[in-house]
Amino acid sequence: MKISEQWLREWVDPDLTTDELAQQITMAGLEVDAIEPVAGAFSGVVVAEIISAEQHPDADKLRVCQVNMGQETAQIVCGAPNARPGLKAPLATVGGVLPGDFIIKEAKLRGVESRGMLCSEQELGLSDAADGLMQLAPDAPVGADLREYLQLDDRVIEIGLTPNRADCLGMAGIAREVALLNGLTVTAPAFAPVPERIADTFPVELQAPDHCPRYVGRVIRGLDLSRPSPLWMQEKLRRCGLRSIDAVVDVTNYILLELGQPMHAFDLDKLQGGIIVRTAGAGESLDLLDGQGVEFEPATLVIADQSGPVAMAGIMGGQPTAVGAGTTNIFLEAAFFAPERLAGKARGYGLHTDSSHRFERGVDFELQRRAMERATQLLLEIVGGEAGPVTEVLSEADLPERPNVTLRAARIEKMLGFDLDPAEVERILTGLGLGVTSTADGWDCSVPSWRFDITLEADLLEELARVYGYNRLPVTHIRADLVIPARQEAKLSSRTLRRHLAARGYREAITYSFVDPKLQQLIDPELEAVALTNPISADMAVMRTSLLPGLLDAVLRNTNRQQPRVRLFETGLRFVPGPEGLQQIPTLAMVTTGRRLAESWSAGGESADFFDLKGDLESLLALTREPDAFAFDPGKRPALHPGQTAIITRKGQAAGYLGSLHPSVASQLGLNAPLFVCEIDLATVLERRLPDFSELSRFPEVRRDLAVVVDKSVPSAELMENVRSAAGAYLTDLRLFDVYEGKGIDPKRKSLALGLTFRDQKRTLSDEDVNLAVNQVIDSLEKNYKAELRN
Repeated sequence: MKISEQWLREWVDPDLTTDELAQQITMAGLEVDAIEPVAGAFSGVVVAEIISAEQHPDADKLRVCQVNMGQETAQIVCGAPNARPGLKAPLATVGGVLPGDFIIKEAKLRGVESRGMLCSEQELGLSDAADGLMQLAPDAPVGADLREYLQLDDRVIEIGLTPNRADCLGMAGIAREVALLNGLTVTAPAFAPVPERIADTFPVELQAPDHCPRYVGRVIRGLDLSRPSPLWMQEKLRRCGLRSIDAVVDVTNYILLELGQPMHAFDLDKLQGGIIVRTAGAGESLDLLDGQGVEFEPATLVIADQSGPVAMAGIMGGQPTAVGAGTTNIFLEAAFFAPERLAGKARGYGLHTDSSHRFERGVDFELQRRAMERATQLLLEIVGGEAGPVTEVLSEADLPERPNVTLRAARIEKMLGFDLDPAEVERILTGLGLGVTSTADGWDCSVPSWRFDITLEADLLEELARVYGYNRLPVTHIRADLVIPARQEAKLSSRTLRRHLAARGYREAITYSFVDPKLQQLIDPELEAVALTNPISADMAVMRTSLLPGLLDAVLRNTNRQQPRVRLFETGLRFVPGPEGLQQIPTLAMVTTGRRLAESWSAGGESADFFDLKGDLESLLALTREPDAFAFDPGKRPALHPGQTAIITRKGQAAGYLGSLHPSVASQLGLNAPLFVCEIDLATVLERRLPDFSELSRFPEVRRDLAVVVDKSVPSAELMENVRSAAGAYLTDLRLFDVYEGKGIDPKRKSLALGLTFRDQKRTLSDEDVNLAVNQVIDSLEKNYKAELRN
């Protein structure tokens, strides 16, 4: 939120510099993001009036203007399209300096002398408007210094408010904070209820009181919208980031900035029957003030009349009933909309307005009548007219409940670390607007209607700490018994897994648990993901049942930015619905695409494949100290290639899967290179076997190599398990060191080369011992797999 420092000091004027004020409110929780001057650095600019404007003799787009500077008349050559007699505009005089150290000098433009420069807002650093001269008020004093006339020695303070501090989305709230921090009193503008001059009212009906518990309206007739908003109002709006439109809109925007209450004005003559606050019906639509047409969802709250919706409640008004230049009668609206009902509605339509920003966070539900009186007063002063009685429709039962909150004195010392004087406690809480009643052990506090974020004792402690000053809280050393927790040897830490994968060239990714429903359906179509009630955006609308959607999006982002080799992993939760409710399963996922090795003079350019990822995963599984407990069996998974997918099991229990992304899925995602993925339950990987000691043999080992030819359909893992069973107790190691298919082999068969290592703990094995074991292996393979020894 942007505020004018001068405007703030009209309410409360602490004896602080701008920087000291910004530091103070930042430490109180209202973080100042930026401080900027309201205008560029310029001098020698005065208010001038154009007396005459004649066409330049040698230039179609230039005019020769005679300009009254106050004490003299100067000739100015100007190219602005709105230069005309009677216009008052800023004039940079000869010797004046504009932003950027641009010095004004006498010059000749196309042969005509020019003694100065008529300026636009952009040239003065006031705004980006550069479509013509800056138009000053008709009563602007000619010859006056522009900086003094517009009071431009001001700063704009931009505050980054957290969502819980909606009470500071208006000058009144910020002034209340500054006054409390400095022990001052707020000087709010004084105004009294506007007397009724006419008896006209407009009927209001609340059909959705749970959405809108309070609605205040008023008829005002006889407005003259040809009269502009006063300069002081236009300047305050501009400095807070809003442009002046017309008097009615300016007043409603002014009330929004001053009090924090959004308001809206309807052209009374365009309304039919009466105001109805209800939810939208099927197929209803409205053209909004920004020109966008919307078709309402059934749960959307609308302001309607007898003809249909005329505004999207709390968000934006409609074009058909908008106030225009010909409007003379208006119906002025101020309402309270329940924050929980309005939250996310604007984003659902791709909108975000100043009104929705405030209503979603919570507007003071007792402010509407006061805002109505203030707006009426300003309107009548600016554009005249006669006001009717205030119409208020209220549903007390649907207003927010404000239960009292108890603060115990003992909790202050326990939670804040020091004992705060009771008088100071009461000063702070009272200054925040709370009703404070002393009790035996503390205080009973009633919460004001503008503070939706105070519901617990902890909230009051937070308020005491921030107002007292976080930087003033005493520093105490923590004293505790430092007990080193026991580390379970049978459990791996996830940190160990992450460091291992990082050492193998993988980068850790952290993605959102909310994913795109379309991508989720593409990867895991068999599960119905949990939909979010209030999603951040349409492409983050469901909870992930797999970590792959987020990783695939990260891969796509990297490959689109010319990264030739992407290797990512993530540990996180999957949210899987089931008969026992939603399961949150810790999971590890890995993806790889592109080159096998990083580009180097010593490395080839081969692409990574299925077995590269499988090898990386197997190295990880080896940390469990029983890699043989894991098996990779052929299987099928949605979104994966049916011929390149393996189901991972540990001791027969399914643990995850590994495979290649299906080409059709890769094509839909826009991935050009093959992509390999795996996903495995973390609990399975983190469980490891306890180490046990076995004596090293003092006797030599004997190795025999066998090359056997078997059918291609025989899994190597199954064959190796058969070898272990047949070889006997002397076998200490078994390795598959070659797989061959091709010339010299039956096309339907393959050759597997196995290395068998034998050793005994008590003696040196003889050739007979080893030959017997090898023969047993050969006989078993011939019997079970019709294997043949390869010559």
